[in-house]
Amino acid sequence: MSGHSKWSKIKREKETKDKQKGNIFSKLSRLITLAVVEGGSISDPENNIRLRLAVEKAKRLNLPKENIERAIEKGSGPHGLQLKELIFEAFAPGGISLIILATSDNVNRTLSEIRNVVESHGGKMGNKGSVMYLFKKCGLITFKVGETEEKVVLGFADKIGAFDIDEDEKYFYVYIPYESLSKVKEYLGGLRADSVEVDYKPNSLVEISDEKLIKKILDFIEALDNLDDVQRVFANDKIH
Repeated sequence: MSGHSKWSKIKREKETKDKQKGNIFSKLSRLITLAVVEGGSISDPENNIRLRLAVEKAKRLNLPKENIERAIEKGSGPHGLQLKELIFEAFAPGGISLIILATSDNVNRTLSEIRNVVESHGGKMGNKGSVMYLFKKCGLITFKVGETEEKVVLGFADKIGAFDIDEDEKYFYVYIPYESLSKVKEYLGGLRADSVEVDYKPNSLVEISDEKLIKKILDFIEALDNLDDVQRVFANDKIH
């Protein structure tokens, strides 16, 4: 079992709370539209793995069916909404590295908003490749502790070729090669996963124990996450 970012856990709890705010619905809709655009306008989730993952996440967070259908429609056809996935790399206080995934129709606006947050929280933007090598792009499947037995999770992990497994008091985390995401549905069979997502897993974690620094880092990441264009923030922190 290996450690994982404190923000991963906080993010999951935050998503649940943010469902009532509306901004999470907007982000989910954009994620679905982007999946259609980058999938060559393929609007059938069964033939577009990225769209399937986005729709499954949207359903898990209770995005209404009509919102899902509208988001798919926005990305379809020659006049579909032209969204792009953007990846930014940055540094936070305490030697923490960040990967910031965004969905945008205006690169300059998104970069400006992210840079403002980064600099106002004592961080700095990184150049392309300055942070990415510290993370492994992969698939992440989570199961709720108490709903799924550990031996069943381990059996699934073994069958699909997971390279790491982790757990906390609420979830089992199964990390698989990115290329194996398309096989998850097949290997799950009747097993119910809580979520299936693309993840950037830190190769190693930076341990932080100072309370003031912990608050500063978490406030920083939350400010980034609250931006409309930002979809996910990955950090290599280990907070005690």
